[in-house]
Amino acid sequence: QVQLVESGGGLVQAGGSLRLSCAASGRTFSTSALGWFRQAPGKEREFVASINWNGGSTYYADSVKGRFTISRDNGKNTVYLQMNSLKPEDTAVYYCAAGRVARPPGKYDYWGQGTQVTVSS
Repeated sequence: QVQLVESGGGLVQAGGSLRLSCAASGRTFSTSALGWFRQAPGKEREFVASINWNGGSTYYADSVKGRFTISRDNGKNTVYLQMNSLKPEDTAVYYCAAGRVARPPGKYDYWGQGTQVTVSS
């Protein structure tokens, strides 16, 4: 069992940066694939980024490639999403997830409650 709690969301102007964190509890964190997803109002949840168990492989949606960076610290049971050059279309609730496969589409068993990111133009 893994519990996930996101933080770091907020309101930022276009072009700005935010760093999301997802703290996890549970013995399997260090061997889990981790991912970030987002859901904008009226839209389906979409993949943003993922990372394998040791950080050796990362994957990104085309819409965020070059702007967002996913990383993890297994010693702190935390996964991060550094978001730079934010755009209004990045506005969404961001969720972290833990599971078995990082390569998209991935396989995720546990989800956090989400954190709101709002980018103003």
